[in-house]
Amino acid sequence: MQTHWIHAHPAADSLNARLFKAGTQHLCGLGHHVITSDLYDMNWNPIFRQDDFGRARAQGGTVTEQSHHAFLTGEIAADIRVEQEKLAAADLLIIQFPLWWYGMPAILKGWFDRVFVKGFAFGVKDPATGRTLKYGEGGLAGKRALIITTAGDRASSFEARGINGDIESLLFPILHGTFWYTGMAPLRPHLIPAVDAPGWEGASGVESELLTRLAGLPDEEPIPYRAMRSGDYDAARKLKPEILPGQTGIGVHTRTAPHPAPTTSPNRPQ
Repeated sequence: MQTHWIHAHPAADSLNARLFKAGTQHLCGLGHHVITSDLYDMNWNPIFRQDDFGRARAQGGTVTEQSHHAFLTGEIAADIRVEQEKLAAADLLIIQFPLWWYGMPAILKGWFDRVFVKGFAFGVKDPATGRTLKYGEGGLAGKRALIITTAGDRASSFEARGINGDIESLLFPILHGTFWYTGMAPLRPHLIPAVDAPGWEGASGVESELLTRLAGLPDEEPIPYRAMRSGDYDAARKLKPEILPGQTGIGVHTRTAPHPAPTTSPNRPQ
């Protein structure tokens, strides 16, 4: 299996940095080919600008149209092209980050903004029908994706009745709106909670748990999101009324609801 692992934490001595090093080494030891993008170490530029499009910006049109033209003509910025090539070669994308303000750090968001341009990740058409492929199909179909994230609060606060909301709902914009939208099959997020608890000394334990999970990834089933062409949606792209009648919310877009508890260990501070 070929893996593209993206790490987004600014501190070289952080728990995230430790897990990044251990995780990539573990996958390599299992015979996987791992390509990395350590965004802070790379001094990655997260700002999506028209300068990324080279001569294609002279074509006019929207930013989306200009970036599409730049991708098709090879005018896209060199640092973007390198990241696209890394991901294109991968079977699995892993993104690892601390949960900041209920989302990813800006440097990682900027990676998606710049790399996931039209023609590469989205806006890809079915050559037979001309229909745009999305939600279960798309430019990145056939790949799987995993989020590894650390959080300061306790595990129970990220469950269905927890004050933070369940972790899959919090990460829905990434899991469903980014991974699934572009055709990738998202795996259950790997949450490492309570890392800010006073006296927490769980680094060895969470490292062991992560390595165990990584070893089992080839056998994991992805989150069963409904594909846009599954027959579950009507022409207005709304769930058909006979499916889960009366129910609303993002949970209805999975074929199994409600969301299970997050993938965490029970032996950390609650």
